[in-house]
Amino acid sequence: MISCRGVWKVFGPKAERVVGTPDADLPRAELEAATGCVAAVRDVSFDVPEGGVFVVMGLSGSGKSTLVRCFSRLIEPTAGDVVIDGRNVIDLSPADLRELRRTRLSMVFQNFGLLPHRRALDNIAFGLEVQGVSKAERLARAKEMLDLVGLGSVGESYPDELSGGMQQRVGLARALANDPAILLFDEPFSALDPLIRRDMQDEVVRLQRELRKTVVFITHDLAEALKLGDQIAIMRDGRFVQVGTPEEVVSAPADDYVRDFVRDVPRGHVLTARSIMNPVVDGATTRVAAATKVSDLVPIVASVDAPVAVIDDDGSVCGSVDRLCVLDALADVPAVG
Repeated sequence: MISCRGVWKVFGPKAERVVGTPDADLPRAELEAATGCVAAVRDVSFDVPEGGVFVVMGLSGSGKSTLVRCFSRLIEPTAGDVVIDGRNVIDLSPADLRELRRTRLSMVFQNFGLLPHRRALDNIAFGLEVQGVSKAERLARAKEMLDLVGLGSVGESYPDELSGGMQQRVGLARALANDPAILLFDEPFSALDPLIRRDMQDEVVRLQRELRKTVVFITHDLAEALKLGDQIAIMRDGRFVQVGTPEEVVSAPADDYVRDFVRDVPRGHVLTARSIMNPVVDGATTRVAAATKVSDLVPIVASVDAPVAVIDDDGSVCGSVDRLCVLDALADVPAVG
């Protein structure tokens, strides 16, 4: 549904002259000194399938927020293509771009951006009001979205009467109100307390399971990325350092930069039977699904002496796990098999 190819964003005079040149590979300070430009996004390419969750994570200044704003041209890319539903966003006329933003895309920001003089229901319905939807229809839709995010009783409340977590749920309901195909999240939970943040992450997981939107989620929190993403991109100095599943990023970091990110991740809560399994072993009677987390495998392999068969999505046996490979995975050493 989303395909980015060679996307660049360079800020500064004659920015297009930096794209693809040797200067573009200079560290940020040296590039700025040499050209007066800052390369926030450098030659980024990736695809997000329909219904997928693609998480971009990195430290502050890595370019991740600039990148997500290029999708809807809130920031104009310097070069490259952003294709959504087969249409290159870069080539859209102002009218077509407005239509895309109104009907196909919704963004959720760290700053809730709620209108303080409007009730929660009216805030959620605001985008539909802009589209010219009748009052009765848009309020009914807003009530439906409020119920969906678990806030059915606060529709008459004003933003200053709601907690931070409740305000962000209202913001999420507003993003969902026009039934967009694509949701863009730009560090939406960064300002929330840890417990509320976890609740909002759970809410996104639940909603994604029910609605199957195509999601691009920006965060600087690795635990959040691992929890939400089907694919994770680690970004540094405007480039993608590694793109892979949560298992791939944790089990096979591309370099020392990624390795530092994942060093303290509890591997047992990320790795699965599929990622640590040995070849098929005859005689295994106990069975586990390939998606079973390693942490859940511990009591299973501890209770049997024989290897445990790993079952693929189609019901076939695709490998086996035993105590040794589970312990090796938890200890972060290569499995023997």
